[in-house]
Amino acid sequence: MKITAVTCVKNEGPFLLEWIAFNRVIGVTDFLFYSNDCDDETDTLLEALAARGILRHLPNPAQGRNYQMEALKDARHQDIVTTADWVWIADVDEFLNIRIGDGTIPELIKACGDPQAISVTFQFFANAGVDAFRDEPVIGQFLHSHNPDIWCDQLAIEVKTLVRKDFPLQYYGAHRPFFRKSLPRTQRPKWTDGSGREVPHKFLVAANKRRIRRFPAQGAREFATLNHYALRSLDSYLVKNDRGDVNRENRAFDDSYWRERNDDAWRDASILRYLPRLKAEIDALRADAEIDDLHRRAVACHRAKLDKLMRDPAVAEMRRQLAEAPRIPPVELALIERLENGLDAP
Repeated sequence: MKITAVTCVKNEGPFLLEWIAFNRVIGVTDFLFYSNDCDDETDTLLEALAARGILRHLPNPAQGRNYQMEALKDARHQDIVTTADWVWIADVDEFLNIRIGDGTIPELIKACGDPQAISVTFQFFANAGVDAFRDEPVIGQFLHSHNPDIWCDQLAIEVKTLVRKDFPLQYYGAHRPFFRKSLPRTQRPKWTDGSGREVPHKFLVAANKRRIRRFPAQGAREFATLNHYALRSLDSYLVKNDRGDVNRENRAFDDSYWRERNDDAWRDASILRYLPRLKAEIDALRADAEIDDLHRRAVACHRAKLDKLMRDPAVAEMRRQLAEAPRIPPVELALIERLENGLDAP
């Protein structure tokens, strides 16, 4: 079975080998990477891996800011995608945690009844007080998340989707594929959640614009969940923020993204069963001296970037603010405050 993973990256150098190795463990056979504007050895490492036939690396074709969607438009025409039996579109901080058998994608497909698409629900893993970046597998460092059925005040949680080659595709989205609205009912795809259940009808047909990327999480994770390490260590989060625009001059830092994803009330260590196989795959990749050297250089760039950022008083203040932020999502904290003040819940 040919399974192609498609992803877009910018300055993810220290985390590439783990993500590639993990996906090889779960059954991904081919990789298509798009990169843009990297200055941390990400593109150099990808080129070296591509030269060894481990993946395909292309510059992101986007001319504006819509990097992911432009890349997905291009990916649809790449033979590494068109010849695949299944396509898996995900980011390098997302790990498909399959709970059955040996934890592989073919086993998940079989358990779900071999549908044309499988949408697996996000589970956001908290920082949980891990401050320092360590060059160790991310999946072994962060073991706490929100209650899997509830994120902040939401029962419907976003998904990412495995897509079979015969899906009646109009276009790939980052979270789910889309088919033509005019497609006859009899030709609509068989599409399940991570428990092998049919996805809700409104999700299937993208009828609810506010929920085209999500559906209720309760009961949706029997066979698989999607571990999303959006925060990682506090140090790495500061470097991640530097890629974007959160530290503009004359703009107060908004910590809502961090606080919404740093709910650590639930411990889930189920992904640790992959660690021995993951480490073996990483070791196999790093047995190549050039690959190992490029990984080390990417790690050094990551640390150097942090050192540079921390010389900025605004970033130092951001770090203090994040470290001291409550680990209760803002909406829950607001509800608690209302109840403690004797006010009715909204």
